[in-house]
Amino acid sequence: MRKFKEFIIEKLILICGLASIFFVILIFLFLLKEGLSVFKTVSPFKLLFGKNWYPISEPAQLGILPLILGSLLVTLGAALISIPIGVACAIYIAEVAPLKIKELLKAGIELLAAIPSVVLGFIGMVTLVPWVKSIFKLPTGLTALSGSIMLAFMAMPTIVSIAEDALYSVPKTYKEGAFALGATHWQTIWRVMLPAASSGILAAVMLGIGRVIGETMAVMMITGNAAVIPHSILQPVRTLTATIAAEMGEAVVGSEHYFALFAIGIVLFIISFAINVTADLFLHKRK
Repeated sequence: MRKFKEFIIEKLILICGLASIFFVILIFLFLLKEGLSVFKTVSPFKLLFGKNWYPISEPAQLGILPLILGSLLVTLGAALISIPIGVACAIYIAEVAPLKIKELLKAGIELLAAIPSVVLGFIGMVTLVPWVKSIFKLPTGLTALSGSIMLAFMAMPTIVSIAEDALYSVPKTYKEGAFALGATHWQTIWRVMLPAASSGILAAVMLGIGRVIGETMAVMMITGNAAVIPHSILQPVRTLTATIAAEMGEAVVGSEHYFALFAIGIVLFIISFAINVTADLFLHKRK
């Protein structure tokens, strides 16, 4: 009877896994069906490298290069902020913090992950945006920097949680061997623990970046939504996700604009898929 129950559970898990893959494939096929129609009137080169996004002009200008660069700029800024802080926090929780502080920090990180992005975006609008405007003497605080700072906070729970698990997974014999050879606690962390957990930490970083690049509401609220090629992180930008969210409700079904938004979805899907596959490869890397 026990073996039969295990067999049923294994098959149910297998079915759930296959169903997830099937739904992802269906989503991608739907995006392809709708998005590829835009190439009847616009070449892939003009879509990807065009510098102007004016979908309702005559004729429509459907260049998404400003949107891609805006997404990459905000993502890069968020990564530069969240990676060092997130990894340092994971090291502190896993290797340094006393038990009570460790539990408090983990609870705080889990709470941060549970806050809806629209709430974080609102908080950013009323606190972060005026601060950026005041500090840098700008005409507006709705900039790529504001988006990067807010997205860094949103990425940190992912980075901290996975990096912490990676550090916990390092065999205790590694640490004991380092101590036996006379290494200090910090030497052990820097030269033994971090290299041993490097694949898991890289996976944490990649998944954090994937979380950032797919974010919509917070970015749309505090980056200014200017579809222009950015030359500085202190300029307003528009991201791929914000464009889809802001314009899909207004696009006429079957129009060039409508199909172009689905083409943006294809680009975003491919970028997110590549990041997650890379993270998965790092996570399952065997040394």
